[in-house]
Amino acid sequence: MSSISLTRLFSRQAGLRGRRGLLAVTALSGALLLSPALMPQAEAYPAPESFADLAAKVTPAVVNISSTHKVTATDNQDQGLPFNVPKGSPFEQLFKQFEDQQRQQHRNEKVTSLGSGFIIDATGYIVTNNHVIDEATDIEVTTTDGKEYPAKLIGTDPKTDLALLKIEAKAPLPFVNFGDSDKERVGDWIMAVGNPFGLGGSVTAGIVSARGRDINAGPFDDFLQLDAAINQGNSGGPTFSTDGDVIGINTAIASPNGGSVGIGFAIPSNLAKPVIEALREHGNVERGWLGVQIQKVTPDLAKALGLPQAEGALVAQVQDGSPAQHLLKTGDVIVGYNNQTVDEMRELPRLVAATKPDSKVDLTVWRDHQMQKISVNIGKLKADEKVAENTDNNDANVNENGAVDVAALGASFVPLNAAARKELNLDKDVKGVIVSNVNDDSPLAEQGIASGDVIERIGDTVVSKPEDISRITKDAKANHQNVVMMLVNHHGQELFVAIKLADA
Repeated sequence: MSSISLTRLFSRQAGLRGRRGLLAVTALSGALLLSPALMPQAEAYPAPESFADLAAKVTPAVVNISSTHKVTATDNQDQGLPFNVPKGSPFEQLFKQFEDQQRQQHRNEKVTSLGSGFIIDATGYIVTNNHVIDEATDIEVTTTDGKEYPAKLIGTDPKTDLALLKIEAKAPLPFVNFGDSDKERVGDWIMAVGNPFGLGGSVTAGIVSARGRDINAGPFDDFLQLDAAINQGNSGGPTFSTDGDVIGINTAIASPNGGSVGIGFAIPSNLAKPVIEALREHGNVERGWLGVQIQKVTPDLAKALGLPQAEGALVAQVQDGSPAQHLLKTGDVIVGYNNQTVDEMRELPRLVAATKPDSKVDLTVWRDHQMQKISVNIGKLKADEKVAENTDNNDANVNENGAVDVAALGASFVPLNAAARKELNLDKDVKGVIVSNVNDDSPLAEQGIASGDVIERIGDTVVSKPEDISRITKDAKANHQNVVMMLVNHHGQELFVAIKLADA
């Protein structure tokens, strides 16, 4: 097993380190040997004899991008003295002067980021990654014939890591077109073009290794995975189908050392096209907003909810003032959106984001063990918002610390009072029961629930005292229900978990 980091594909010069370590990826390797007689027979597709004609056709439209960034003293010089100096001593003043000199030297230091891009029409519109030009003071574009142009920033979309630039040229420029990334299959040949390590137009070839990769780079992750050799400096460069159309924008690689190991990620053209069109027309992107916090439906959660299969997006929280506030509730599972199925949680944010604000949509929701149709008017997403996030039981076992032990959960619970709320720094709106102690081998520990977490609900029942938890779990066991669903507040974040009840 080896640890691999995710690296943005741009490089910086003048001593500024590149942006790395955005995601840790674990690689597992293994082999299964089959005898020739047992191996499945498949039709073989010949590899292209050469990519030369394709490269000659498209490379004139691929450009190198150089962006200048200012580094202030606060970026790397406000770390204080390298060791402790006695306060008031002559050394303190001496080293303070040294520190001030160093800070002044770096105050206006400039660094350069190198990346790639591609021209999408003859008038000079250029697509690249947002992280290539983010906070740049100057942007310069160099075409394959060596001509240099100052570039104007038309607009950016950090959520998809895309940006649109414009250059002015005296003559029409060569350009390439977006293709249909949905048509690309795993195993199809592709060709990547870009500016790796600042070397200028470089061409590499490979295949589509996987589709729909979520690498935690943003809320709309749907990357194509490629095995073509791409490196730092390839950021914003295009990946082409064998027809010569752009089917991806190279964005990141998984690598142990920042170099290519054949695991690259590209934004699909079908995700990029509407974003680029919006940037060209308006300079920004308007997205729909539903106002729910969602989580994945696991098989255990599906069982606890009575869902026939693990699908959809489970509503863990509904935001106040959102379009969903009076229509959806925690515990709902959204399995359909405007006649499109929501098989996985991560599909819902993309569907909502692609909806025009003020549009009316129909949701298919699993609630109270049945499907329901709910209509909602989609709002407009703001920059800082996210698309889509009893009786007593006298038989309860109270231990010597005053906490209620629940054997089926392997944990003990105490009431949420004013003192506990203050100690745990809980919001006044948080209600429920505090987890006092958790056994290491308990069902709660298996799901990462720890002391100090708050159990707000079990199934459809809101819990207000420890005896509620004891009663509900006993009832579940009596009804041969071995899995219950809990709504847990973990450091202010609400999350549903499916808990398997232990034998007791």
